[in-house]
Amino acid sequence: MSLQQNIMSALKDAMKAKDTTALTALRAVKSAILLAQTEGGAQGELSEEQELKMLQKLVKQRKDSAAIYIEQGREDLAAPELAEAEVISQFLPEALSDEEVEKIVETVIAQTGAEGMKDMGKVMGVVTQQVAGKADGKTISNIVKAKLS
Repeated sequence: MSLQQNIMSALKDAMKAKDTTALTALRAVKSAILLAQTEGGAQGELSEEQELKMLQKLVKQRKDSAAIYIEQGREDLAAPELAEAEVISQFLPEALSDEEVEKIVETVIAQTGAEGMKDMGKVMGVVTQQVAGKADGKTISNIVKAKLS
């Protein structure tokens, strides 16, 4: 089943359950899918990679918003953002642990012969392709910096 079909199915279930948080999150995903499909130069159907990037972006937006709300002492606004991020995260593949990402980074550093921070971009590119959708860029970046410094 495609992501769009999964979202529609979950949307129907959320409507039946009267789950407003899930409805809001799923409608945002549906809207993002439709926008991506209809924007100029799009082929109509999204590739799995495009779907993953879109879902990650939506989750990241909600987590960033929640962090800002918490920083400003507005936990009442942060809670729905985090709940929506959790709903959207259900459609992402299982995330890799930091240890697993660390092993991949070490392997890539050995393969590329990276020495120091000047090679960070090269390592980041390869690692990001290998863990596509299974780890966020910030985690990867922090691990690569730690290993190369």
